[in-house]
Amino acid sequence: MMGDVTRRGSAAPGARADSRSAAGIVGVRALALAAHRLDRCRSIDEVAHVATSTGVEVLDAKHVAFCRIDQDTCRTVVVEPPPVAPRAVWMVRASYRADDRPALRALIRDRASWVAHARTVHDEPTVPDDPDAGDPVEVDTLRELDAATALATPLVVNGSVWGQLYAVRGRPGPPFRVDDIARAEVLAALVAGAVARVDLEAQVRHLVADDPLTGLANRRIADAEAEAALESGHETCIVMCDVDGLKRVNDELGHDTGDDLLRSVADVLGRASAALPGSTAARIGGDEFCLVTVGRRRSEVADVMAATIAEFPLPHGAAISYGIASTAVTGSVSARHLFRQADTAQYKAKRARARALRSLVPAAADPAVTAERVLVAGTAAIVAAQSGVVPRLCAFAAAATETLGGSAWAVLTRRNPAEPPSAVARGGSPAELGVESSTAVVIHDLWQVEIGMSATAATGEVVATSLDALAAVAILGAR
Repeated sequence: MMGDVTRRGSAAPGARADSRSAAGIVGVRALALAAHRLDRCRSIDEVAHVATSTGVEVLDAKHVAFCRIDQDTCRTVVVEPPPVAPRAVWMVRASYRADDRPALRALIRDRASWVAHARTVHDEPTVPDDPDAGDPVEVDTLRELDAATALATPLVVNGSVWGQLYAVRGRPGPPFRVDDIARAEVLAALVAGAVARVDLEAQVRHLVADDPLTGLANRRIADAEAEAALESGHETCIVMCDVDGLKRVNDELGHDTGDDLLRSVADVLGRASAALPGSTAARIGGDEFCLVTVGRRRSEVADVMAATIAEFPLPHGAAISYGIASTAVTGSVSARHLFRQADTAQYKAKRARARALRSLVPAAADPAVTAERVLVAGTAAIVAAQSGVVPRLCAFAAAATETLGGSAWAVLTRRNPAEPPSAVARGGSPAELGVESSTAVVIHDLWQVEIGMSATAATGEVVATSLDALAAVAILGAR
């Protein structure tokens, strides 16, 4: 996990012996302090800043860069202090291929440090083909930067070159020497250990906190963020989301496509979260997602959700239904209650959307098709219901109302045929304004079932007969 230190006698070409004991003492102290600071780092960015600031002090450098090497390409992550010269800024932002940089290729292959010098100890230009000057490409780079000398040390993590520390000294400045390389390699070893630890911690956090399919936070993190948001005292909103059409996509196109659809939903929620700083997007499970915001007005959250969903529609005709709950409306409540309120709002939005879509569909040409669908849905609901007349009639009424595109349903009973019925259960939600609907009434013995129907639903004797038959099955089968 630690970087390899160049052994005595194997110093990089061009390095000379040094005996600056005072600088060495300062370097040891700085390295000891760096070890403590690196131990407290919790991100690669923090490690990079400690590495570069320590490198400037330990190596008496003008600039030190913390670089990532991936697939033989090197890019700069952090430079301390940040350069201001336009040419230097451009070079820092560029990436470099090992095929174009022989010194980088050797560093990756041999896991060994290198030095290069554009100026001598007397601040005179090094001569071409000077073996002590180092790689010509690196020497030319130093001349472009008007720098005197450079040093690069690999960061070896888990046996592979993960990156490098790159240091330069300006003019006039003495060339990097053997002792500088030794200090750089000790620092690189400390930094590589910190990188390995931070990377491992990040992997553990990912396993514990992230949903493996979408990369969003999981339910545990969403709950924790909601609790923290409520404790802050700021307005807290919870957005509960559901995917309309996932089952159809899974059935018709396969579960791999369904997984892709869930990842698309995660992308939409991620974009909404990015537009609401401080929020957390999470996958609760299955096709349920949520967004937790803190310090954001409900109107702002609603606007962002509406705009994001409109700008990034889901593939395969799927869509997102969502509901929002806010402490500005509910007052001081628990996180569980706020989630429940948002879930209720989401359910109403989902049903309203489904009814709106069904209202746009013309009535079925053949009422027999509608009757068959009612029988299939109603029978399945009755079989799955709990025992007892009321649960079975409620299941039948809900399934029939859903199939016929209605809004609300009710189950009523009377003591005797002469009395008016009284409701024992109701379900669904009131019809939306402007959406035409009707009600089918089924009476069997002392029971009465009211089933909501869309104005465009197919009707007729065959549909009425199927409803009567299902009511009889629900009542007689419960006895």
